[in-house]
Amino acid sequence: MDYEDVFKKRYSVRKYKDQPVEVEKLNKILEAGRLAPTAGNHQPQRILVVNSEEGIAKMQVCTPCHFNAKLLFLVCYDKQAEHHNHYGDQRPYGEVDASIVLTHMMLEVYNLGLGSVWVGLFNPELLRENFCIPDHYEILGIMPVGYPADDAKPGKMHYEKYPIEHTVFYDTYKC
Repeated sequence: MDYEDVFKKRYSVRKYKDQPVEVEKLNKILEAGRLAPTAGNHQPQRILVVNSEEGIAKMQVCTPCHFNAKLLFLVCYDKQAEHHNHYGDQRPYGEVDASIVLTHMMLEVYNLGLGSVWVGLFNPELLRENFCIPDHYEILGIMPVGYPADDAKPGKMHYEKYPIEHTVFYDTYKC
């Protein structure tokens, strides 16, 4: 697949077939996340794979946005392992790193002929309780993954993008 096609054709899938994702594809998705760059190479991402009937049932009470996927990734970062900026504001990078990891995984999902969506609507307390997530792990998002249903299609706003001049500036911001 052409790399540019991944960016142009990938969309958030919110309806999946009742078909499990093969272990080989699952492993490729995880490897894409493992290879993602992280600040200082600290690799604070922590990924929970949810693909058992029991795990999926637990996940379904934690978010309305599971879309009946047979595979879900719960992406977190370990606040004790994240890199901190050594200049200026000492900003931590765990959220940035986990976002890069989740994005790499999402692009690999599409590359493998699967669909996904980044879910930010969830109950963090229930997730912690149901999956024994340690307090020092920050939950970033859930990514349902699967084979898109035959009638799955991009959301109505998917193709609504600002012109490049609205979001990109050269040398200085407009004053």
